[in-house]
Amino acid sequence: MTDPLHTELLRIAEEAARRAGELLRDGRPADLAVAATKSSPIDVVTEMDIAAEKLITGLIAEHRPDDGVLGEEGAASAGSSGVRWVIDPLDGTVNYLYGLPTWAVSIAAEQDGETVVGVVAIPMRGETYRAVRGGGARVTDARDGERTLTCRPTAPLDQALVSTGFNYVTEVRTHQADVAQRLIPLLRDIRRGGSAAVDLCDVAAGRLDGYYERGLHPWDLAAGDLIAREAGALTGGRPGERPGRDLAVAATPGVFEPLQRLLEDFGAWHD
Repeated sequence: MTDPLHTELLRIAEEAARRAGELLRDGRPADLAVAATKSSPIDVVTEMDIAAEKLITGLIAEHRPDDGVLGEEGAASAGSSGVRWVIDPLDGTVNYLYGLPTWAVSIAAEQDGETVVGVVAIPMRGETYRAVRGGGARVTDARDGERTLTCRPTAPLDQALVSTGFNYVTEVRTHQADVAQRLIPLLRDIRRGGSAAVDLCDVAAGRLDGYYERGLHPWDLAAGDLIAREAGALTGGRPGERPGRDLAVAATPGVFEPLQRLLEDFGAWHD
């Protein structure tokens, strides 16, 4: 039986992701203005990014004022209910800035430190991914309606299609490029989509055999990690660790361990 609290959290997350996605999709100005910068001039924060986070946090506060919040654009409150929302209002900011379709709204809810609900809306693909811990993962899209998500059958590593991402700090991504160069001969191929949330959902949907990245924050990972796991993928960080800033890996069960081992051997977790 589904926990009534988790049902409520899922409903709120879906509504918030839908409304924020519509705001971002329909409100994107032609002369998209830059409100601030992040770690480098390449990694921009737009006015729309900030507006989407305000919309999401406002809706959450309306329904659950005692919950905590952690948002990419600065929203942070401890709360008193044992529930914390982890929000990336616009994952794939550079894609959004350039008019590329691979960007998403990512919203997760944690209960006592464990992610129990995750929703990722990808407006330009007409897709919304959702998962509840222990309840599987599903996607709704404009073409096929709603369906259950299952990751791909296990492939040999040399037949695996794997996605990754690159940091916006030049020295870090130079090292990441070196790791990718060493991996490419051992895989079917590598992709670089530009949104961790979308890549994790693509693992869940069977469009990728694996994904890895260094330097992710909790808001990049929380919803997509749960969705991938509930679709049957394995996720983790360095061997024996949870996914985090050093390394995040998600893959089909047969690809996960050899991919993780190679990333450890290649030093994917450090400069």
